[in-house]
Amino acid sequence: MHQSGPLYSKISSLSTDIHPNARWQKNGLTVAGGNGYGNGINQLYYPWGLYVDDDDQTIYIADASNHRIVEWKWGATSGQVVAGGNGQGNGTHQLSDLFDPRRNGTSGETIIFNINCVGLTMDENGSLYVVDYGKHEVRRYRRGESQGIVVAGGNGIYVSDWRNDRVMEWVKGAKQGIVVAGDQGEGNGLTHLSCPGGVVVDPLGTVHVADQWNHRIMRWPKGATKGSVIVGGNGGGGQSNRLNWPIGLSFDRHSNLYVVDYRNHRVQNVNLNS
Repeated sequence: MHQSGPLYSKISSLSTDIHPNARWQKNGLTVAGGNGYGNGINQLYYPWGLYVDDDDQTIYIADASNHRIVEWKWGATSGQVVAGGNGQGNGTHQLSDLFDPRRNGTSGETIIFNINCVGLTMDENGSLYVVDYGKHEVRRYRRGESQGIVVAGGNGIYVSDWRNDRVMEWVKGAKQGIVVAGDQGEGNGLTHLSCPGGVVVDPLGTVHVADQWNHRIMRWPKGATKGSVIVGGNGGGGQSNRLNWPIGLSFDRHSNLYVVDYRNHRVQNVNLNS
C-alpha cells in the first residue's frame, strides 16, 4: 500500500437501482474525444470527471489539461467549451487543475478558497462535500459558509482512498471509516484495487469503481469481499474493449455506463446488455 499518499475521491450516487445481475457490453463506443490529445474542439487532453445530463442528452467533461469544461451532445463529433478554455489561471474566466464538471457558465464566482479539491458532491440540503487532496480530509460546507467543518460521514460518504487501494464509507457520526472495496494491498485480483479513482454507489449500496491502474471498472455488492470486472480488465490499450487509466465514471438513467478514459483522451460509452 502507498500509505503516505493523498486522499483522492470522485464521489457520486445513483437515484435508481442497477440489477444485481446486470451485464454490460464488452466493447465501448467513443462519445467524446478519441482524436489524440490536444486543444481542438474534437479533442480532450487528460480528461478527469464527467456529468451525464439525460434530459438534454449531453455530457459535460472536465478537460483537465485544457483547463476547461466541454459540453458534448450525444452523437456529436466535437464539443463546445462552456467554462474556462482561456488558459490556466485564477481569473473568473479561467480554470486551473479542474476535476469535476458541475456548473455551466463562462465566468464564475469563488465560493470556497484555499482548497485542493479533487472531488465533490452535494446533498439534498444543498451542503457541499469537498475532498481536499492536500489536507487528506472531507469537509462539509453549508450554504453561505466559507470555512466548513471536517466530517466523517453525512449519511454515507464514499471516498476512494487512492494510495491505500481501497474505497471507504463514512457513516454519519462515525470517527472511522468502513472498507467497502479493496484494502488487500495493490494487485489485480478480484479482492484488489490499484489506485482507485471515481466511485458511483447505487441505492442498494453497490459500489462501482474505476480501478485505474488495472484499467478496468469493478463492481462490489454491499458486504462483498471481492468484486467483479464489468468493463475492461484486458490490459491498458486504446481498442474498444480496453481502457487506459480509467479515472471517472457515470451512469445514465438506463444504467448505461460512461467512462473517462484518461490516457486515451476520450470518454467511452458502454451500454447495458438488453
